[in-house]
Amino acid sequence: MTKHKSTAASVLSRRTLLLNGVAMATLAAFSPVTLAAIGKETTKKNMAQRSAAGTIRPFRVHIPQEALVDLRRRIAATRWPDKETVADQSQGLQLATMKELVRYWGTEYDWRKAEAKLNALPQFVTNINGLDIHFIHVRSKNPNALPLLVTHGWPGSVLEQLKIIGPLTDPTVYGGRPEDAFDLVIPSIPGYGFSGKPTDTGWDPDHIARAWVELMKRLGYTRYVAQGGDWGSPISSAMARQAPVGLLGIHINLPATVPPDVAAVLASGGPAPAGLSEKERAAFDSLDTLYKKKRGYAVMMGTRPQTLGYGLTDSPTALAAWMLGHPGFAQWTYSGGDSKKCPTKDEVLDDITLYWLTNSAISSARLYWENNNNILNATAQKTAEISLPVSITVFPGESYRAPETWARRAYRNLIYFHEVDKGGHFAAWEEPQLFSEEIRAAFRSLR
Repeated sequence: MTKHKSTAASVLSRRTLLLNGVAMATLAAFSPVTLAAIGKETTKKNMAQRSAAGTIRPFRVHIPQEALVDLRRRIAATRWPDKETVADQSQGLQLATMKELVRYWGTEYDWRKAEAKLNALPQFVTNINGLDIHFIHVRSKNPNALPLLVTHGWPGSVLEQLKIIGPLTDPTVYGGRPEDAFDLVIPSIPGYGFSGKPTDTGWDPDHIARAWVELMKRLGYTRYVAQGGDWGSPISSAMARQAPVGLLGIHINLPATVPPDVAAVLASGGPAPAGLSEKERAAFDSLDTLYKKKRGYAVMMGTRPQTLGYGLTDSPTALAAWMLGHPGFAQWTYSGGDSKKCPTKDEVLDDITLYWLTNSAISSARLYWENNNNILNATAQKTAEISLPVSITVFPGESYRAPETWARRAYRNLIYFHEVDKGGHFAAWEEPQLFSEEIRAAFRSLR
């Protein structure tokens, strides 16, 4: 009896350690922070930051080794489904592709490298509306740098933005001008990564937008701009709609340009409306395919996230397959599935592993449930209410290529519109140099 009690206690202890993995990482926010050169000066300045509304605390990631051992154990114990009955991805991710990725994940992949990348940057946590918000904050050496808040989406994270930090904060090294410099603020959306998880409803894009405004106030910024793709687009758009004092304008790379008449036809599954231009018809066709064949993940997360959560929280292989089923992630990248291109196989696994280790598969999915409106629908996103300047870059591998005609109908103060020739849904990750050049150009007139 004593032996059995001891064994049970040991198992319980191990489980408790795993469940507390993220809590330990959060407690590390109070530990001394060792930063690379890019963050040392910033940290000295920011560690002393305080505001009447809340305290800003330095943060350092440290996942317990036991959690990484458990991840590999679960990967090794994967129960595989039968092979698909088709020769393409029309039934979903193919078994051979998943088996090879998961084999690598469980035997060769090293999370500590991703952890080191994050810990080489100035990271902080502050409590806003009862929720801890994790963010990266890198100041430029240029004292006249324009503050820029960048918001990620799903199934992304702050890891998407790491490659644009250098080009935007130190542009002269990357072909830009000194006056193009930005201070960067890169927060983790509530329920994502190392931010806290909402325990009640209401954390929709509008709520998050107000939290971002509060964050910029706490950092002492009185004038700034905002950028976002995927969920970052409706969040940035909500900021612009709210028009807080200090926000000069926004840049988005997944704009809500779909007109009401087109949105109605897409919702009903009908044929394309008459009178569309060539680019508008191409956009309609892409959206029609998206709505009919590629949005299953969004429907499920938007209606039954809790049901979905049991499998994704229990099986890392299920989580990886679910995330890679996103249209922008299905082949890693718009570059055609070459795992050596951006993002690389390791970078994709960094992102998936972050979701696993922070147990945020469902806390992140609930954002779909909170947002009742289609994020591409101009009327649903109330774009007509945005009076602040809006800039848009269209990347060819995005879910749809927003036509300029639709964009100008949707945003009455569109100051910049540009179609580029490469990059996709994860543009900052895939084409960091091009993405940074677009940001510089988009906001140049607002400095």
